[in-house]
Amino acid sequence: MIVEQRRYTLKTGKVPEYLQQYEKEGFAIQQPILGRLVGYFSTEIGTLHQIVHPWAYRHLADRHARRARLGADQRWLSYL
Repeated sequence: MIVEQRRYTLKTGKVPEYLQQYEKEGFAIQQPILGRLVGYFSTEIGTLHQIVHPWAYRHLADRHARRARLGADQRWLSYL
C-alpha cells in the first residue's frame, strides 16, 4: 500500500469556505473514484491556511488509474 499526502495552501481566511464546499459537493465525487481517504485536516499551528488529505492506494498503478479516472470525470471537472 502507498499513501499519497496532498497539501493545498489556500488564501487567508478561506479554509472554512473551502471545507464547506468540499463537504457539500467535492467529496461525493472524489471518494467513489479515489477510494480510501485516510483523513482530511486543516492546520492551526505551523503553516496556516493549509488543507492536508492523505489517500491510500493498493499500489502506485492503482493510484495512477484512479487519478486518471478522476481527471476525466465531468462532474469533477465542473466542480473544479
